[in-house]
Amino acid sequence: MNPTQMTDAQRIARVKEVVLQASDDVRRKYPILKHQDAIGVTIMVVSLLGMIGSGLLYVEGLIPWWLCVPVTAIFASFIHELEHDLIHSMYFRQKPWANNLMLAVGWLARASTISPFVRRKLHMHHHKFSGTESDLEERGITNGEKWGIRRFFMTGDNLLAVYLRPFTMIKAVRAYIHAQKPETPAAEKAMAREQMFGYSPLGIIYYTLFHAWVVTHAVLLGSAAIGMPVALPAEYQPVLDGLNVFAVVYMLPSFLRTFCLHFISSNMHYYGDVESRNPLQQTQVLNVWWLLPFQLFCFNFGSTHAIHHFVVKETFYIRQLTAKRAHEVMREMGVRFNDIDTFRRANRYSLAG
Repeated sequence: MNPTQMTDAQRIARVKEVVLQASDDVRRKYPILKHQDAIGVTIMVVSLLGMIGSGLLYVEGLIPWWLCVPVTAIFASFIHELEHDLIHSMYFRQKPWANNLMLAVGWLARASTISPFVRRKLHMHHHKFSGTESDLEERGITNGEKWGIRRFFMTGDNLLAVYLRPFTMIKAVRAYIHAQKPETPAAEKAMAREQMFGYSPLGIIYYTLFHAWVVTHAVLLGSAAIGMPVALPAEYQPVLDGLNVFAVVYMLPSFLRTFCLHFISSNMHYYGDVESRNPLQQTQVLNVWWLLPFQLFCFNFGSTHAIHHFVVKETFYIRQLTAKRAHEVMREMGVRFNDIDTFRRANRYSLAG
């Protein structure tokens, strides 16, 4: 049937059919993919060792900071994709304790993120109401905001994304809670409390240290630039030296990975004028060549995440293996590719936005 003569439901079903078939074909071709739990643990362990190893090489003076930061960020990006799959229970479905343990370890490796146990609810809601006002997960990473210097800084810093637009986020939290339809006032308060403390404790510790480090160096550099250098108290210098090391091995990789992921994700998802539960309108495929440096730190997210909105159950690495066939049918069924003008439209779906 000609796609132009098909309903949205028929086109969505066609994409799902082709993607599921491609996934089945890949699993038959590579029998090792059947060992999904073992693959998940392997990815976690290798990524953690990669982050730790990169940091140790820097501390020992064997690699420079400019190599340590991106290498660590790449390993952390694997863990982030793993967290996403864990949220969808793709690993250890029959052993919740193991799933939760991996989520907790992954959070320790990426403390700049919201708690994965809070994110689990946000993400499930995101799939149902992607691009609507109550899609708190995407609103939290700046989806739907006009581009400018404010959105630039908010894209890489999750707490700045709250501090720089408090009323917007309060409205988004209220919309999210309302969409959950809490049965009692107590349940509504519990949901609000969960969002308020979503970054506690790891995220609060991380951002306190990160912001202190940034402000300290801004003051030192700024005062020197105007010819009035500030001298640090002697007892503070060892603390700053320790923060400098921590910044290279942990904080700057976190910032780099977060910025790249949020830059891609917030612009490949549409916001504000989309139909709820319609994956044809929720996302685009964003894989233009000049975005490759960003894709490097989020496991090619822009190219493959749209596939996930049609078929939720497949792991992030299988989506890479089925992307070619998936893209073919998605393009045929009307999914947009490289709609770069979304940057100008503040991510609205309407091309006249």
